[in-house]
Amino acid sequence: MLSSYKTIKGYGEDMLTIKKSRFISYAQPVETEEAAISFIESIQKKHWDATHNCYAYQIGPHDEIQRSNDDGEPSGTAGKPILEVIKKEGLKNVAIVVTRYFGGIMLGSGGLVRAYGQAATAGLRAAGIVTRSRFQSFAVKIDYTWLGKLENELLQQGYFIVNTEYTDLVCLTVLVPANETEHFRTLVTNATHGQASLQEGEVVYATIQDGKVIS
Repeated sequence: MLSSYKTIKGYGEDMLTIKKSRFISYAQPVETEEAAISFIESIQKKHWDATHNCYAYQIGPHDEIQRSNDDGEPSGTAGKPILEVIKKEGLKNVAIVVTRYFGGIMLGSGGLVRAYGQAATAGLRAAGIVTRSRFQSFAVKIDYTWLGKLENELLQQGYFIVNTEYTDLVCLTVLVPANETEHFRTLVTNATHGQASLQEGEVVYATIQDGKVIS
């Protein structure tokens, strides 16, 4: 599994007007090709009256799935430039649709390539580019007497407490960088004199911003 990868934070859209043609760009994070196709179809349905709905997407840890479509524009002038923007940014699991309403002025092949590339870039900027890193989640159960000390230890070490449940014990859900799991286990054991219960959860990807988990 990748230790980290770049993608977009969420849905984004923007519009450019180039020589009277409107280019509306839509960007969406997608985990599967089915999700990408569903997103594209939703834009096509929304803009059923558009001159073109061109798209591209790139999916997989090693960019195994790459697709693009010109939707009636001259070959290589729309879908490919959109895909090239995704690849140039080094993004994974991203789909972009650029809808065009023709304004009556021909752009030529070079103009179309630039226009679709600019529109795709605008859509990505609206969505927000982020880096997602791999974490191992842990459930840590402790007696209430250890809570303050352990929280301080974890925060000082840069670990992320994403949930706290209070029952007869306290259960902390903690995200730990994937290469620090042994250090984490040792820290918790030492901080609680071996009184903590640790259970590994899922491996997850998350974005960290300003010292907080945002996704």
